[in-house]
Amino acid sequence: MMVADHFSGGGCGWREIKSFGLNLIIGRWFMVFASLLIMSVSGATYIFGLYSNVIKTSLGYDQTTLNLLSFSKDLGGNVGILSGLINEVTPPWVILLIGTVMNFFGYFMIWLAVTGRTAKPHVWQMCVYICLGANSQAFANTGALVTCVKNFPESRGSVLGLLKSFVGLSGAILTQLYHAFYGDNSTALILLIAWLPATVSFVFLRTVRIIKIVRQTNELRVFYNIEDFKIWKRKKQALNDVSQMKVVTENPAAVELAPQTVTVVESLPQPTGGDPKGPEKHVGCMENIFKPPDRGEDYTILQALFSIDMLILFIATTCGVGGTLTAIDNLGQIGNSLGYPSRSITTFVSLVSIWNYPGRAVAGFASEYLLVKYKMPRPLLFTFVILFSCVGHILIAFAVPNSLYFASVIIGFCFGAQWPLMYAIISEVFGLKYYSTLYNFGSVASPVGSYILNVRVAGHLYDKEALKQMKALGRTRKPGEDLSCTGGQCYRMAFFIIIATTLFGFLVSCILVFRTRKFYKSDIYKKFREEAKAAETDMASTSKQVQSKATTDAATTTTSSAK
Repeated sequence: MMVADHFSGGGCGWREIKSFGLNLIIGRWFMVFASLLIMSVSGATYIFGLYSNVIKTSLGYDQTTLNLLSFSKDLGGNVGILSGLINEVTPPWVILLIGTVMNFFGYFMIWLAVTGRTAKPHVWQMCVYICLGANSQAFANTGALVTCVKNFPESRGSVLGLLKSFVGLSGAILTQLYHAFYGDNSTALILLIAWLPATVSFVFLRTVRIIKIVRQTNELRVFYNIEDFKIWKRKKQALNDVSQMKVVTENPAAVELAPQTVTVVESLPQPTGGDPKGPEKHVGCMENIFKPPDRGEDYTILQALFSIDMLILFIATTCGVGGTLTAIDNLGQIGNSLGYPSRSITTFVSLVSIWNYPGRAVAGFASEYLLVKYKMPRPLLFTFVILFSCVGHILIAFAVPNSLYFASVIIGFCFGAQWPLMYAIISEVFGLKYYSTLYNFGSVASPVGSYILNVRVAGHLYDKEALKQMKALGRTRKPGEDLSCTGGQCYRMAFFIIIATTLFGFLVSCILVFRTRKFYKSDIYKKFREEAKAAETDMASTSKQVQSKATTDAATTTTSSAK
């Protein structure tokens, strides 16, 4: 109906419809749509609890070995520094293509091992497979999410909240697709997460790209409407104003479209930074590491990595995300040890993924609103989320009957909320110039926390209790036999340690709130508005010159015809 209203005027033909379709596909909003689809199937790492038991039983692993695989998954899913560095020198489609290949290869090899179609692999081989498969998520995030942040710099909190919320929700999406396609066959779930994310990323390889565009005044409101499923209310107005939009992409070519449509001008990327009044004196990369610019300016990679703010944020994230991730990865074993049926365990995993979504969305949109409206620092919200996650850990530690349902909701929400807040803080404090790399460095905190709390604490204490129970029954563990523990004591001590670690992360995060309070009280988006205004002025000047030249040429042609 919307398209019909727009083209209902007289004289509209196939050329106008074709031009409109082209403008829609090359626009940045369609790029956001493609990124949403990529994100919505890239959360295979969050449903490890659904297929961890089949890996454990089919390959005869104890809990420490299984948690080592879980750590490898977290390491691959969050260490995306390589994808960030590649993204600095290549277009986004290269990153997405690499991620597609890694995703299919890693999970397909795991599926072959679990189903017995290949010889039983060594533990280190399984770690490599799951690390490669999970690392494809980092490539998808870098290729799609970082690109969207650069295309919407003044709405980065909303962009991060929206896209990362779909990553969290993807666990529930994949779970429902798995039950629809394969029923309760857990091994088939591994095959599903091998081919589905790879297919979606491959379809939208060339859609995701950097698009420089004159900012629209209602840009942030559009993101709110997407989140509330009310975007249709503004589509007609967007179509009426489409002729005012001017897009600039990175490819060196020009596209001439029909009148009254989007004017697309493509040019080579302009260098960022530097003094417009003259060339800067060259400074060695090692000379200014400990002389960073003011907060909000573009840090170099080394300046950011060696800054106190990054160290504080890294420690707080390690403690906060590490604890919630340990709970998520062990959710299947926690449910089994407490005697929950398999259907309930599937419900726990789905609840974590479902509440992961509002956690990311609320953190992104609410923090953006509170920052713009009341100048509330994002690190303060990040600190509150870390503290709130302790409630979920307490419920697991004391094993209150049916408390795992509530714990899944709280942990899923807090785990999801920490990510967009952490990514937004990095972009605001350290700038966007090297955001692809710094974004992925911030993710390294997750596997660090996972290894300490998941492998060294939870896995070790679980196996210790399981061996104690086996010894009490007069049994000894046979080689290749999986190791299982029953009762609330299996994870109690581990989660007491996790609670203490999370409280330490809360205190560390309070330091970051204190250090950045003046920065967040200032207008942190001022320079982006100035750049957008300058770009709009330049576009208007160029348009006037083109119109003036067209008028002159028309007058010359008329004079020549008269002669």
